[in-house]
Amino acid sequence: MKLRLIIFCMMISSLGFSQTNDEILTLDECIRIALDNNLNYQNNQLDAQTARANYKRSINNLLPTINGSMNLGNSNGRSIDPYTNSYIDESLTFSNANLGLNAIVFNGFRLLNTLKQTNLNYKAAEMDVEAARQDLMLNVTLGFLQVLSARDLVALTEGRITTSEGQVDRLKTLYDQEVGNPAEYRDLQGQFATDQASLIQARNTLKDALLNLQQWMNTEMELDPDQMQLLIDASPYGYTPDEIYQEALKELPSIKSGELKVEAANKGVAVARSLYVPELSFFANLNTNYSSAARIFTETGTMINPTGDYVSINGTNFDVFREQTSFTPEEIPFKDQFENNVFSNFGLAISIPLFNGFRAKNNVQLEKIKRSQAENTLNQTKLEFRQFIKEAYYDMEAASERYEVLQTQVKAYEESFRINEIRFNNGVTNSVEYIISKTNLDNARVNLANVKYEYVLRQKILDFFRGQI
Repeated sequence: MKLRLIIFCMMISSLGFSQTNDEILTLDECIRIALDNNLNYQNNQLDAQTARANYKRSINNLLPTINGSMNLGNSNGRSIDPYTNSYIDESLTFSNANLGLNAIVFNGFRLLNTLKQTNLNYKAAEMDVEAARQDLMLNVTLGFLQVLSARDLVALTEGRITTSEGQVDRLKTLYDQEVGNPAEYRDLQGQFATDQASLIQARNTLKDALLNLQQWMNTEMELDPDQMQLLIDASPYGYTPDEIYQEALKELPSIKSGELKVEAANKGVAVARSLYVPELSFFANLNTNYSSAARIFTETGTMINPTGDYVSINGTNFDVFREQTSFTPEEIPFKDQFENNVFSNFGLAISIPLFNGFRAKNNVQLEKIKRSQAENTLNQTKLEFRQFIKEAYYDMEAASERYEVLQTQVKAYEESFRINEIRFNNGVTNSVEYIISKTNLDNARVNLANVKYEYVLRQKILDFFRGQI
């Protein structure tokens, strides 16, 4: 709820009533169009969707991570055979595959507190959407009433012109016949021009009001003020300022959002403190590899081969032979190597924060500051709401009292103008007295319409604080 809304309310002029029409545009219809089209409201909904995505991500962070990897490449020149771990100097194709699992066992409840924090932020975002919806409904209501006010101001001004124009025509006839005081004709001409200028201004005010309402509705549809109607309840208001304030604390989504943000800030402090705590995690890995240099040797038979050595017996040299087994190398298929070379490991890992540049300490301090800011924002909102409620309530009471007084004023000026008009038409009084009497009546009627509208407007504001908009 912005302060400008209250200021805006003070500036709106008169209460509007419309004639029955076959195509009535109601306030509810305008609100429906605004909720469908208003871009600011849609942005609030997108913010809530973002908060919901963050909440889901926090849930998923509780799950273990499982990742797999695989590579395939070619090596030329001197390298290590990944199959035999021996040096070779040839071109070979190699491949490795890995499947790893990592699960956080304990980290100072950081993940759990983060989950609770994002959940609270998500709920607060939903309350912000509801608050934006109510703000938009109130703005459309004010814009709608502004149109009705401007429309009735045009009607009042047109009525003033009709009266002035009739007197100008009557005095012009006398002026042309050189009868009566010619200054009176000129006085009424000036008054007629004043009323015409007021009508131009009133019509421009009506155009501005329609444009403002179209902006809140975000629509290009042409709004006809003569088709707009609003049922007005001018009955006494049945709640005290304290009762309205207590309902606001319970019903207004902006209050609920502030309270949820304070709770989320508390969880933020707990998340920051978890950086002081060691982190324990479980890991497991499954690995295998392949090398095109890997071979399997199959026995194909035996043969007797001289060794190049000899033995001497009685002076005679005899050659030494040795039996050797023959092998035929064969490539090991890719699939077989991946199956045969599988190896795994698992265990626990602990990370102990010994020194991290005071990052944990600074994070805790920052989160505490955010918590204090959230608490101050909530308290400031409550304070402003209490002030707005009292102002609106006292203004409503004053409007009710003024309405009773101005009703009497209008009746008195109507009778005064009736008498002065008869006297002026009969030449008993002059144009100055007639214009003063007419101006007094016109102003009294506008003031009466203003105060009636002001009373109903304050009711709308109080309904807003009670969550009834």
